[in-house]
Amino acid sequence: MWITSEIGQLVNGFVNALAGSYVIGNGAAGTAERPEGGAGGWLLGDGGAGWDSTQAGVAGGRGGSAGVFGDGGAGGQGGAGAAGGTGGVSGLLMGIGGLGGDGGTGEGGAKGGAGGFGGAGRGLAFGLGGHGGAGGDGSVGGVGGDGGNGAKLFGTGGDGGDAGDSAIGGPATGLVALGGAGGIAGIFGTHGDVGGFGTIAGSSPPAGTVDKLSTTGTWFTNSDGQVVLMHGVNVVYKIAPYDPDAMGFGEDDAQFLASSGFNVVRLGIIWTAVEPEPGVFDTAYLAGIDRTVQMLSEHGIYTVLDMHQDLYSTELHGEGAPAWATYTGGLPNPDVGALFGQFALNYYLNPAQNHAWEAFWANADAPDGVGLQNHYAQSWQAVANYFRDSADVIGYNVINEPWPGFSWPLAIANGAFFGSQQLTPLYNQTIAAIRSVDPDTTVFISPASPAVDEISAVFLGQPVRLGPISDPNTALEYHGYGGVAGLSLANIVGPIMAGRAVRYGTANDMPVFMGEFGATSNAGHLANEMNPSDRRQISWTNWAYSGVGEITSSASPRDQSLVYDPALPPVGDNLNASNLRVLSKPYPQVISGTPQGWTNGDDGSFQFAYSTARVDGIGDFAAGSQSTISTPAVQYPNGYDVTVTGGHIVSAPNSARLVIASDAGATAVRVTVTPRVGPAAANTVV
Repeated sequence: MWITSEIGQLVNGFVNALAGSYVIGNGAAGTAERPEGGAGGWLLGDGGAGWDSTQAGVAGGRGGSAGVFGDGGAGGQGGAGAAGGTGGVSGLLMGIGGLGGDGGTGEGGAKGGAGGFGGAGRGLAFGLGGHGGAGGDGSVGGVGGDGGNGAKLFGTGGDGGDAGDSAIGGPATGLVALGGAGGIAGIFGTHGDVGGFGTIAGSSPPAGTVDKLSTTGTWFTNSDGQVVLMHGVNVVYKIAPYDPDAMGFGEDDAQFLASSGFNVVRLGIIWTAVEPEPGVFDTAYLAGIDRTVQMLSEHGIYTVLDMHQDLYSTELHGEGAPAWATYTGGLPNPDVGALFGQFALNYYLNPAQNHAWEAFWANADAPDGVGLQNHYAQSWQAVANYFRDSADVIGYNVINEPWPGFSWPLAIANGAFFGSQQLTPLYNQTIAAIRSVDPDTTVFISPASPAVDEISAVFLGQPVRLGPISDPNTALEYHGYGGVAGLSLANIVGPIMAGRAVRYGTANDMPVFMGEFGATSNAGHLANEMNPSDRRQISWTNWAYSGVGEITSSASPRDQSLVYDPALPPVGDNLNASNLRVLSKPYPQVISGTPQGWTNGDDGSFQFAYSTARVDGIGDFAAGSQSTISTPAVQYPNGYDVTVTGGHIVSAPNSARLVIASDAGATAVRVTVTPRVGPAAANTVV
């Protein structure tokens, strides 16, 4: 640079002497006596580099700040086991934040130091955040430093630093270290990428030990390559202790679900229960959730774990985040939703609510100095590590109905920034944390809360607004509610929401899953929400199995329930029979081939067609390969008759699961089921 050339130094000296201040010039490098790099000239100049520590346990120096124009100085490298220095901030108008210093290697069994944070690109219009430093290796690897934030307008966030490796110089304790979060983007910029997670020396990368459902293109598939379609319910207990066992959900409920044809539960877990204190993960809580998972598994029911939130946290009239992660800014916290019976009004009108979300999206520091999103990712790492070997946990739903914060009007008008520069980076950071311990379980990502997403979709024709996802084993989870304030628009909203979800899934080669719909005792409304997904062969879970413990819903707890009180047997007056009749309609569950679609007639009839071609494109399933259709007794109390072409029945007469095997030479199979009017008898096969 000319500023450091011989002529440049002469000019600098002249200008500085004339002004009587340090106008132009680079800051001095840090030293052991003064670790922080010096500031650049107040008009033009780069900050000096922070001191590279040579002392064990002593952090590297912070990089110096730039003036109006210039780059921040790089943070110094940490001494043995110590953190790297934070990069200096960029110039006020233009510049690049300094690189975070690398954490020092742990010696003698010590932990590696954390990478330093990248410096912020603080320019009012232009500025790039510095990349975070790498974590040091050690008995426990150091976490990567977070990337610096970009300028407010045309700013790009710095990338997070890679984590250090563990089991270096001593035995590893705990999980692998995680990379730093990417820096936040400006309005017209790009969020930084998350850093890579570390490894444990001498061990192989995480590998699956059980057969789980996975994704093949736009389908969920099992280890045999068969397509799996799922219908089920949400089971979420929204008050402490946040365990469905506490609301009475038990063995008889699992049996009832299985006998009604349901094969999946979207099971709520709550962040405050997973991580009650910063960095403290409650394995006893996860063990309680696991008991429910195992009970469901024994009845052939899969589980999608859903990190559920509504209205951010208990402190804000909902459930979700811990109190230590709830930053209200001292703003008013009125429960507006309770006044009008519409809980979502709190999203629009509660200032404290929106401030808390803004702090979350800004990755504000928790009390321990670690960013809120970093904590969230660590919570998911703990959950995934606990359930990685559970074959029937087939999905991790990263976050329920995420809210943009104060920018919700912009998210309605055009959700591109929120979706691609706030939501997607959270997903990529969380996916990286999950993949550090669990390589196989499908991760479910979601668009914004329906309180913005449905409005923008229905009235403005907006598509699903998410950016590129870094992992191929993902699925889109969306919600398909079709009414507000007692007004049903399901016949309009349902097809719009399902159609745009399928378009996103097709464009990104991933399956689609309708995680919520319903919350109503109006069977016609319920059917109007469900039918568009069935026509598109979308798996789903209805809201909700029960309203016990419901604190954030516009519907009454009773109106949204399939079973009113799980502590009592799911029979008689404890059961919403009309909703059950809608939700338990026949559908294909496991298909040895490619589904072509199904229909349910008003008379109880069912028609389904599939080809024997594998969805992975590797030929056809062999003759005799079996497919399963849910035909529960609640739909066919007197039994049913079956017509099959291209296959034959191998299940018992009137079984709750009709099993069809393909015939030799058949490339297509068609099945028609019709209800018997008289007493149950053996199937009539045509």
